[in-house]
Amino acid sequence: QVQLVESGGGVVQAGGSLKLSCAASGRTFSSYAMGWFRQPPGKEREFVARISRRTGSTIYADSVRGRFTISRDNAKNTVYLELNSLKPEDTAVYYCAASTSGVPSTSLRSYGYWGQGTQVTVSS
Repeated sequence: QVQLVESGGGVVQAGGSLKLSCAASGRTFSSYAMGWFRQPPGKEREFVARISRRTGSTIYADSVRGRFTISRDNAKNTVYLELNSLKPEDTAVYYCAASTSGVPSTSLRSYGYWGQGTQVTVSS
């Protein structure tokens, strides 16, 4: 089992940047694929990015590709999401999630462990 704690959210102006972190407990962090999701106000939770367990291969939602970067440091049990060129529509609660599946997936159902979320607000 793994526990996840996000940090790094805040308020930023459009065009600005933030770096989110997600610290994982446990000694088997490298056995989990990690994902970031977000839930805009009044909308459903949606996929943002995923990074594989060991090779570091990544996939991104079309809406963030080229602006956001997911990375992980298995020695620190941490996954990151760097947000650049932020837009007001990026405003959301951002969640990290862990998956034991080796199949690349953007589905919430593939992720069995979730953090509590961190708020990102982008002002225009």
